Amino acid sequence: MKNNNIKAWIYLAPAIIFLAVFMIYPLVDVLVYSFEEGYNFASQSYKGVGLYNYSYVLHDPYFAQALKNTFILVIITVPVSTGLALLLSLWLSSIKALRNLYQTIFFLPYVTNTLAVGLVFMILFKKTPYSDGMINMLIKLFGGNSVDFIDGPYWAKMLVMCIYTIWIVMPFKILILTSSLASVNPDYYKAAKVDGTSPVRIFTRITLPLISPMVFYLIITGFIGAFKAYSDEVALFGTNLNAAGMNTIVGYVYDMLYGNSGGYPSYASSAALILFAIVFTITCINLLLSKKLVFNN
Repeated sequence: MKNNNIKAWIYLAPAIIFLAVFMIYPLVDVLVYSFEEGYNFASQSYKGVGLYNYSYVLHDPYFAQALKNTFILVIITVPVSTGLALLLSLWLSSIKALRNLYQTIFFLPYVTNTLAVGLVFMILFKKTPYSDGMINMLIKLFGGNSVDFIDGPYWAKMLVMCIYTIWIVMPFKILILTSSLASVNPDYYKAAKVDGTSPVRIFTRITLPLISPMVFYLIITGFIGAFKAYSDEVALFGTNLNAAGMNTIVGYVYDMLYGNSGGYPSYASSAALILFAIVFTITCINLLLSKKLVFNN
């Protein structure tokens, strides 16, 4: 038995070392940085230990704006993208002709570089001296006024960011939900049709409960992914997100480390840990809800 235990630890050693070096140590390091006040990166020295860094970040208007943008993005994109993905997955599952072709088309945005997609979106929505962009052309066609979606009002920029985020995340959700729908036992549907059950009742009483574990998985991962948003915003509004008023929490952390006003790892660490606390809390709430709402076979 002892020899088996020794062998098991030897086999686990590479993974344990990897986790310790690349996950546990950085987390401890970030925690230490967040409490070191007046940290000087060049001299590796600090003035004291306390909660000043957290107080600074929480009172920083740029962080408040980033927090607001992130929460709006999460609240809008996660439910909308999940709902649309579910509807499209149901439609894909109901058709027979060219199903594989449609699935491939819907999955294409997921394998396309996000920066490339962001540039396409910017061209579609951006208003220039030479062109109002394709979206504004369509708005004018229906009698509306053109809007500068990239450099214009806050609501317009947020609308573009939400649409872009939904577009990016939906292919993965469609793939997962389509696979989940295909795994539902068809005998349940046959029995329901024999009883004359309506399609709506079939969906609410059979389909949705059986795929609910995967739906909650997508919701939880969707929340985590939306809270980590940054590169998508850079693709649309450039690297100076504070000037555009469209920064996110991850963008704020990056700016504190490497941006024009960077060089403050203590502030960046505090913001990162605040983000971790928010994501951890929301994930725990989702997991508690899933125990009550998710159907278990």
